[in-house]
Amino acid sequence: MAKTKTTTMLRQPAEIKYKEELEYLTSIDKGTKPFSWKLSPQMVRTFVLGSTPSQKLDRTIEQKWYGDTAIAERAIVTLASDRGLLLIGDPGTGKSWLAELLAAAISGNSTYVVQGTAGTTEDQIKYSWNVAMVIASGQSRESLIPSPIMTAMQTGAMGRFEELTRCTSDVQDALISILSEKYISIPELKTDNIAFAQPGFNVIATANSRDRGVNELSSALKRRFNFVHMPVVTNKKQEKEIILFRTQELMSRHGFEVDIPPTLLDVLLQTFADLRETSAAASSDDQRLESALSTAEQIGVLEDAILHSRFFGVTSLEAGTLARSLVGTLVRRLPEDVSVLNQFWHTVVEKRCQEQQGDWQPFLEGGKQAMGLMKRG
Repeated sequence: MAKTKTTTMLRQPAEIKYKEELEYLTSIDKGTKPFSWKLSPQMVRTFVLGSTPSQKLDRTIEQKWYGDTAIAERAIVTLASDRGLLLIGDPGTGKSWLAELLAAAISGNSTYVVQGTAGTTEDQIKYSWNVAMVIASGQSRESLIPSPIMTAMQTGAMGRFEELTRCTSDVQDALISILSEKYISIPELKTDNIAFAQPGFNVIATANSRDRGVNELSSALKRRFNFVHMPVVTNKKQEKEIILFRTQELMSRHGFEVDIPPTLLDVLLQTFADLRETSAAASSDDQRLESALSTAEQIGVLEDAILHSRFFGVTSLEAGTLARSLVGTLVRRLPEDVSVLNQFWHTVVEKRCQEQQGDWQPFLEGGKQAMGLMKRG
């Protein structure tokens, strides 16, 4: 991989951020490596899930993805097979993060990414042309612009396809020949008109389960993927680990350490758990927040609150600031979400405040203030 100035990068991809870990694991890896993989499946697992004392490594490999071990193992096994991997789940379940970690560990490059949208075209999956070069000297391999998927094919790497089901059916089906035949035809050229996949190539796709029914995958495409379902994290201990890990990573971009009071983190976790329970019991969409109430959104709330405290408040995070950040993050529809959240605040949060007091009192007041401003706006 070409040298990159990491100091100028807003966000480092996993293969750069964890470069030292990957180099260390490569140096001690004695396992069998499928195709052109940088690491054996066992070491890919260690990179993603962290090392264990039984491995007796000279250095600790930190856990980067928090979830069921069986999910990570099935994903790794799938990528060594002839089928593509489709990670499917609700927003905020860590699909993209797991895909990035896997691509970094297996290929040493996680940046061969196509972002699926309603406007994604077949050219973005296969190839396009440098118009100026075509006008000057005609269509040739030199004037062809390969897509990230085509580049991954030609280098034997992992290609990533984010939000596959947001693409229209005809665009999705462009993947069928890539996954089954392992090549891309270039009919505009008379010679050298096939781009063949090198050993090690595969596709890691993600799909939002909330998009189900929008652009369903065809049966032919489904057969070429192994589906791995990513459940919503409901275990509070695991969710706390994820939130702390990701928040600390995000704050490190600003160059400061994060000290999150455990009692405030418990308030955040409990509030989201209560919101999910309330949402599940609601009889209509008007009685639910539009938010998915995911772990990723909790991380967003905490990041917003920490930055606000650091830039405009005091040096430590306070309950009122956390509440205002939560309200500001979750309210997306006016006035519907304000109404839902206001009712929740005056029933569930007030009850928590009466029973547990402590940080719940300023948290209660901070939320009320935030919603009061929204009502006046």
